[in-house]
Amino acid sequence: MPMRQRRFLQVDVFSSRASKGNGLAVVVDADDLSTEQMQAFAAWTNLAETTFLLPPTDDRADYRVRIFSPAKEMAFAGHPTLGSCMAWLHCANAPKDPKTVRQECQIGLVDIDISKPDPAFIAPPTAMAPMPSSEQSRLIAAMGIDPSVVKTAIILDNGPNWNLFELHSAADVLAVDADKTRWPEHAGLALIGAHKGTSDIDFEVRNIAPSSGMSEDPITGSLNAALARWMLETGRLTADSVAAQGTCIGREGRVEYRLDPSRLNDVLIGGAVQIMIDGTLTL
Repeated sequence: MPMRQRRFLQVDVFSSRASKGNGLAVVVDADDLSTEQMQAFAAWTNLAETTFLLPPTDDRADYRVRIFSPAKEMAFAGHPTLGSCMAWLHCANAPKDPKTVRQECQIGLVDIDISKPDPAFIAPPTAMAPMPSSEQSRLIAAMGIDPSVVKTAIILDNGPNWNLFELHSAADVLAVDADKTRWPEHAGLALIGAHKGTSDIDFEVRNIAPSSGMSEDPITGSLNAALARWMLETGRLTADSVAAQGTCIGREGRVEYRLDPSRLNDVLIGGAVQIMIDGTLTL
């Protein structure tokens, strides 16, 4: 198929400061691109994810999105959901419901609340299981973590699997050395710890897993969604909260965990989105 010009945006997600969040490439009018073309372009951008916007196949949806990492297509991801939503709105589109954008993707329909300044999606259901002691010991040894700072070890599953250590404090989380990772043996380690005496940030989060050539992911919407669901379902999330992520690699990620009285069993995951590039692409 001959190449043509298409609307193209690059956005920064989960930070109010441009270039301090997680980057996302968005191809706006992608309905005539093949899967192979999408995958090849996503590999070329070399961003954690690239999305392609298409007309919906479900009448209830406002648009459809396909999400690609440089290596594979993904059924769902957090920062591509918020970034694609705001890119779609930026291109003068209007949702059927003025307060909600309904995204169609491989996992089905995802509602994105746009009634507040920052968009937020409903965190999907999350399965929880204890982390086997052998895996705890392996990760503690591999990452050089003091066992006494590990408060909880659990596996969360909301599509991706997250090997999670809850540490006693945010300082303990920030002290973990991501350079100790060895690929491909390291299966990924998520970390969370509470801030103490900080007014605007409640938790520090890290996702020590390879992303775009880095040893940890800047800001991970799907991980934060799993964390928020875990805390909600264990009775620990009782008020709106904010998690910081990316601190150790120079980012200023801020992920909002929002409770909505009209959705008693849900938690919404939100954050700021900045439009960095708005132009055309020949593809």
